[in-house]
Amino acid sequence: MLVQGFYSVLSFISWALFAFALFAIVDAAFRREDAFRAADKHTKPFWLIVLVVSAAVIWLLPLLSILPIIGVIATAVYVVDVRPALKHVTGGRGGRYRGSSSDGPYGPFRG
Repeated sequence: MLVQGFYSVLSFISWALFAFALFAIVDAAFRREDAFRAADKHTKPFWLIVLVVSAAVIWLLPLLSILPIIGVIATAVYVVDVRPALKHVTGGRGGRYRGSSSDGPYGPFRG
């Protein structure tokens, strides 16, 4: 019974890590390609391939083997290093520049 409980917890952790990898894939897919080069963080296709392979490895292999752990590390590197650099380059959330906080609907506010 204890082993079965351990595997159910491990299964939940595996699903959570797979969802984490999917989040990273969606985030990378919606970022601008030139932002990756501007942030000096490889290219968008490189990160998409790394993240898709990571998600597939997390999904297909047992969590206690080495490859899913490497996949989780690659996903974590994207989320904690590449993603903030891309946000900094693009000026915030999303793939387009949003301007400064003093911008009005028709340009900068000069009041």
